Amino acid sequence: MALTVNDVDRFEASRPRLEAIAYRLLGSASEAEDAVQETFLRWQAADVGHVEVPEAWLTKVLTNLCLNQLTSARARRETYVGQWLPEPLLAGDPMLGPADTAEQRESVSYAVLALLERLSPNERAVYVLREAFDYPHREIAGMLDITEAASQQIFHRAKKHVADGKARTEIDEAAARRIVDEFLAAATSGETEPLVRLLTQDAISIGDGGGKVPARTKAFEGALAVAKFMRGLFKPGKAKRALVGGSPEVHATTANGDPAIVAVLDGRVIGVICLEVTAEGIAAVRNQANPDKLERATRQWAAAEHGEPLFRVF
Repeated sequence: MALTVNDVDRFEASRPRLEAIAYRLLGSASEAEDAVQETFLRWQAADVGHVEVPEAWLTKVLTNLCLNQLTSARARRETYVGQWLPEPLLAGDPMLGPADTAEQRESVSYAVLALLERLSPNERAVYVLREAFDYPHREIAGMLDITEAASQQIFHRAKKHVADGKARTEIDEAAARRIVDEFLAAATSGETEPLVRLLTQDAISIGDGGGKVPARTKAFEGALAVAKFMRGLFKPGKAKRALVGGSPEVHATTANGDPAIVAVLDGRVIGVICLEVTAEGIAAVRNQANPDKLERATRQWAAAEHGEPLFRVF
């Protein structure tokens, strides 16, 4: 049956929520968009007049599409070149979804998205639906074709896995800006010690180039190793300018709610560095440089207002 205007409107009203769910499940904005579009095609082919609760129907279809995608994604990531990191979303991106509670904000943080990669597809789905969107276990069980008790058990197991790997500190926008300013001042000082003081002793630095741009295949571990790498990364040089095609502008912002540094060249985002902040200091520096994972960030950057760059690097 052909969809009526009302049927299309009902779907479009659900699109922002569906995209936010899909992004948390997949860690990829482009894959999330594809999953939501496929959900629309399923909606288009269904006898929607007999769908009693459209939101539940659409969420179930989307979730199961994402579960299938996660299974195949695991196989692809085994052959991924270098480290795999989620696709960052800049401040104001509607795909970030609800941010009314600490749990909702935390569920989309870059640190937690990285931790979610450790979970099984079912664990990830239950965690996201319950923690970020507050679906009752009864509804989650119906979406995943499991029992309510199983949903509760899976959630507690998933939450423990995520909690064991994080000690993130929630900060506001002003604090995020101060952290970025301090980090950049230390990284560009030409000395290692100022940066070491900002990092936790067991800090790590991970870069995702996806085989498209140079990135170390193993993480830097320990405050001193991370500090030396970051000092070198921000050190000017002709070879670096030639590699990226110019001198990028550096901006302070947030990505996935975390303090972030954005490098922009000729209007194109070429790197997003997310800082994971704990009570002890900066615990992780995650640098997304894979151009395939920065296309949405570039579109969002072009559409948003932002101030003057802090400086030009290289």
